[in-house]
Amino acid sequence: MDLKTVATPHVPVQYLEGGSGEPLVFLHGAGGMQPNDPFLEALAQSFHVYAPFVPGYGESEECPEIRDMLDFTLHHWDVVAALGLKDPILVGASMGGMIAAEMAAVAPNDVSRLALIAPAGLWLDDHPLVDIFSTLPFEMPAIMFHDAEAGAAFMSAGLSMEDPKFLQNYLVRNARQLGMAGRILFPIPDRGLSQRLYRIRAKTVLIWGDSDRAIPPIYAQEFKRRIAGAQLVSVPEAGHAIAWEKPDAVIAAIKRLA
Repeated sequence: MDLKTVATPHVPVQYLEGGSGEPLVFLHGAGGMQPNDPFLEALAQSFHVYAPFVPGYGESEECPEIRDMLDFTLHHWDVVAALGLKDPILVGASMGGMIAAEMAAVAPNDVSRLALIAPAGLWLDDHPLVDIFSTLPFEMPAIMFHDAEAGAAFMSAGLSMEDPKFLQNYLVRNARQLGMAGRILFPIPDRGLSQRLYRIRAKTVLIWGDSDRAIPPIYAQEFKRRIAGAQLVSVPEAGHAIAWEKPDAVIAAIKRLA
């Protein structure tokens, strides 16, 4: 994937681009993404992938003008316009899924194909979500992955999660990234999306890991109930980080939209 920059009205946006085929815009989750992200590399084997960084993620500039859910939504439409894309396949994971769903609800005639990978954005009082803002690094693998041991190795790039070098980089990066994510996810990720999902007209596929502990599968049923005609693909032995644990299953589900 190549790292590029595009200008938007408020801030330059870094994005990853690669592959060929139908254009696809991927919106990342609160954990961010890396230029050598294996899921994006696999996705680029089938699609022309554009993956913008949320401002404040990676090396991208922070943007104080992006303050609430509407700002996030319109900003990402600005990114799509700046990339010169018309009706790309829109894919979002977790926080990125929340943004993608909002984009499709706000501009229903501009999105015909939508893939939501365990999206945030809803809140069920009987099934409260994990507070990622108070979660310690060593607790994250068990929350995010079906295979916590493999998840820890993935998150720490093979280092011990108690290694000072890993912890320093993790905490500094997370402080910056979660500061931005907190504008829509903290204290709970309920910004009224449930009242807007009915506006989505796109052919929609929901992709969920059966072992998701961050956003449990009961939320998949709620999204499916609220988005007309949405298909649900449930993937066994996969957690919230389903795109990295089961990339082939996720990509196969996205291909239903092609």
